[in-house]
Amino acid sequence: MPLRHASLDASIDDLLARIDGPLRIGAPLGLGKPHRLLNALYARVAGDPSRPLHLYTALSLDPPHGKSDLERRFLEPFVQRLYGDDFPRLAHVAAQKRDELPAHVEVEEFYLQSGALLGSTQAQRRYASLNYTHVARALADRGVNCIVQKVAANADGRRLSLSSNTDLTFDAVDAIVAHGLPRPLLVAEIDPHLPWLGGVAEVDAGWFDIVVQPPPPYPRLFALPREPVGDTEHAIGLYASALVRDGGTLQIGIGALSDALCHALVLRHADNAAYRRVLHALDPAIESHPAVIASGGLGPFEHGLYGCSEMINEGFRKLVQTGVMRRKVVDDEALMRRDADGTADHADRQRIEREGEFLHGAFYLGSPDFYDWLHTLDDATRRGIGMRRVSEVNELYGGNETLERLQRRDARFFNTCMMATALGAAVSDGLADGRVVSGVGGQYNFVAMAHALPDARSVLLLRATRDEHGKPASNVRWNYGHTTIPRHLRDVYISEYGIADLRGKVDEDCVLAMAAISDASAQGGLLQEAIRSRKLRADFTAPGRWRRNTAQSVRDALAPSRIDGTLPDYPLGSDFTPVEQRLVLALGWLKANTASVPAKLRTILAAFTANSPRDDEAIRRMQLHAPSGLPERLYARLLCFALARTQRS
Repeated sequence: MPLRHASLDASIDDLLARIDGPLRIGAPLGLGKPHRLLNALYARVAGDPSRPLHLYTALSLDPPHGKSDLERRFLEPFVQRLYGDDFPRLAHVAAQKRDELPAHVEVEEFYLQSGALLGSTQAQRRYASLNYTHVARALADRGVNCIVQKVAANADGRRLSLSSNTDLTFDAVDAIVAHGLPRPLLVAEIDPHLPWLGGVAEVDAGWFDIVVQPPPPYPRLFALPREPVGDTEHAIGLYASALVRDGGTLQIGIGALSDALCHALVLRHADNAAYRRVLHALDPAIESHPAVIASGGLGPFEHGLYGCSEMINEGFRKLVQTGVMRRKVVDDEALMRRDADGTADHADRQRIEREGEFLHGAFYLGSPDFYDWLHTLDDATRRGIGMRRVSEVNELYGGNETLERLQRRDARFFNTCMMATALGAAVSDGLADGRVVSGVGGQYNFVAMAHALPDARSVLLLRATRDEHGKPASNVRWNYGHTTIPRHLRDVYISEYGIADLRGKVDEDCVLAMAAISDASAQGGLLQEAIRSRKLRADFTAPGRWRRNTAQSVRDALAPSRIDGTLPDYPLGSDFTPVEQRLVLALGWLKANTASVPAKLRTILAAFTANSPRDDEAIRRMQLHAPSGLPERLYARLLCFALARTQRS
């Protein structure tokens, strides 16, 4: 049995006593990272250069901070409500953001909280560019001698669940031992708030060497606020949903684009007439699109989908609840072969229904509603969710490749990127100057798997434009100084203007397909670059229909469905109150329209000359109902103007 403690300090005493010399600590990404235990360890060693600490981890989650006065007014009450007063922010992250980690403390991450560490020299220097499936090998190469993890416990504490993070712990232990090194010290922190998931995630308590369960109160689990889904995101989600084949396999990422895709899939299944109406408003010829004919469909899901995704999130909850995700698989190659070729008999189908799982993931992360759902699953649904190693979920090789090929039929792997080139390369995780925004994570794994499976597709979702210093800039570039996915792995791209199928195409056809889903304002420059680079014939003329690629055209096409609620701002639910939902839109508009000095001056002038209605509830929520001084009066005026501009009819 493991050593058990009710004190964090006592568990740190044992950890330090068992490890001589440098501490090479591995910790899971995201929710499985034991914040309180790591903070206790950091507090103990930060001032002691005789105990060097090397922490290997990823996605160190930190509640948001407001950068401007308006952002702080909005975020501080929201963060307090969502996370509570006692949420343990990671001490090493706070030091890292200030570039103040002690010289004997290093933090190495293979995936960063998106955009949060662009300004940290220490974080950028110690970023490791790794495929998710290569991390375990890297941990063995580093000689990790301890792994710490947050776990759930059963009633008597004899069984523990790795719950949110089966992704790397098992793989890392195996890789370290296979490397000829001692099995690392395994330390578990029990969190009663963490949902219990069994199967592969479940182990005897004795699998760990030290188990600590600090006394209550227990801080809330880290929650990801659900983002609003705008016209652009809904359009992308609708196009993407048309490439999903009934009876197939689904992987998705996280964020507003994934939320929009999941909503579109639910709409396709639950209200097919409304789904077709909205999709036809975007593109009346969608049913005849070659990619939809070859790879997708528009009908309800008679057979359902199987989920195989490194991350289980809010969207999967909705897909399970509405019956979209229900195709089950079992780890029996012969049975899966009979199921695939149509020779399965009644007994086979009964076994699949009885023993099968419809969703496999390696980690999960979401909202409080998502965690509540996991806590309250009925037994049948809980048995249908299998947490697995990332080496099983993210690739075909090293396990039972034949079985996984049979299970993952008609796979659609949906991920997002920041930019794409006209020749098909994707920019998803970094900038041209080398700084890392997030990380490659598992994106490359799924793109490569899509090319390895005969009936799979990799689909990268991107917004056609972004705001850059107050002006729109195209996300479809001729070239860029950083690449996440190389052009030879190009497959499908989707923007709010349509679908670009690049698989197997020559360069000229790729350029034309990408130009066709670019914003109209960017097409001329893109085509001129292609001609100069000898990738496009000199006499090419863009079709007239491409000129309809504008934000206004998308807005007009979706307006009726936005007004009648078919395409809501928060299709998967919201963590914001109704007044906060209005403020999110207004503050987003205000930020975009004050990004440059000229834009700021224009917006201020417009706000003071407009007769904007006063939203007293919103003004009070922002503590501007009794403004004192010129800055607060200016904020109040700008906010009323922005609220009026973003109000939906």
